This record gives sequence, structure tokens and C-alpha cells, in this order.
Amino acid sequence: MKRERATAPPRSARLFGEPQASAAPSGVYTALVDGASRGNPGPASYAVIIDAPNGERVLELGKYLGRETNNVAEYYALITALDYASSHKLTRLRVLSDSELLVRQMQGRYKVKSADLRPLYERASQMARALDYFAIDHIPRERNREADKLANQALDRTEKSSSDGAQQPAKSSPASATSKPIRVRAHYVKGVLVPFDPLELAEGAEVTLDIRKT
Repeated sequence: MKRERATAPPRSARLFGEPQASAAPSGVYTALVDGASRGNPGPASYAVIIDAPNGERVLELGKYLGRETNNVAEYYALITALDYASSHKLTRLRVLSDSELLVRQMQGRYKVKSADLRPLYERASQMARALDYFAIDHIPRERNREADKLANQALDRTEKSSSDGAQQPAKSSPASATSKPIRVRAHYVKGVLVPFDPLELAEGAEVTLDIRKT
């Protein structure tokens, strides 16, 4: 019987359990990512924490996602970390996650069979390949408590708002809609859109892109 090959990993991702043959390069940012879902599928959220090479914390984000599975939420967390790296011109990123599925799929050890995860995997892989250095590693849950706390706080806020009679927030994503559209011209370079001019956006702002080739 013909054996199917596992999905090819991003160029820089290390294989699961592979010993580190050489030290990581200098200037690597570290991201802790986590996803949460109460019901699986159910109310879901994700969290991202990013530290600079000198230990300075540059991002702490917990975001409500909508009704999704835990695995989808984990991918949204990874994509958000990669979005941040791209938008802030970070070229070296190491991601730490307690999701073995996410890590092994990104490393090419697990095939991506889920139709829900396939487009998220392809997007994350494309963005990871655009970096000079990318690594993703599995860590125990106890080492990911900060990100887990942020994700659950996002769910708690949403549930409290719902119980108080407030309107439940719309499903978010790493690129949510803004109230007033703006026109942006950009180059497409190595899988990443690079704007011609600086964008006047607040830190952590999310956008939706309608692509038109010129």
C-alpha cells in the first residue's frame, strides 16, 4: 500500500524532538502562543506573548475568537504572532506552544487532514517561510501559563459581557474589519504584503484586506 508523505514543514522549522545541531542565531524574538475553547467547539480565544531578544516584553494579547475548536484557536495564535513579526519587520522568531498537534504539523511530522486547519496551516507556513529564521517547539502546559491565562481572561470578559446583557463581540481574526476603509498600496514579497508607505495604525490594530492587482 502506498504511504502518504507528511506535509512539508516551513523551511526553518525544526523537526519534533530533533536535537539542536547548532545554537540559534542572535536577535531571535520569542513568542508564547495558546488557544482556548470551552466546548470544543465552543466560545474560543487565543493569546500571544512576544519577548524581544533582550527580554523586553513587546506584546501581550488575549483575543476572543468566536465559536471554534481549540485547534483552530491555536492556529490563530500562531498566525497572530507571525503577523506581528511581519508588521514590525522582525526576521527571526521562535514560537513556543503546548499544542503538540500545532507544533508537529508545522514541523511536518503530522499531516494536516482537517479542512478547517488546512488554510490556517498554509497561511502560517507561508508567513514562516518569509522569515530569515523560524523555529517552533513544544513546551509543557505549566511553561505556558501566562498565555493560557490571557486566553482564558479573554473568554471570561466575553462571558461576563454576555451575562450582563451586552452584545457579544463579533468573531475576530488576525485581520478583522475596521470601521473606515483606507487605501493602501503594497509590494508582495516572499509571501508578505509590504506597504509602500507607513500605516498610521494603533498598536495591535487589526485589518481586513481586499486585494486588487495593479
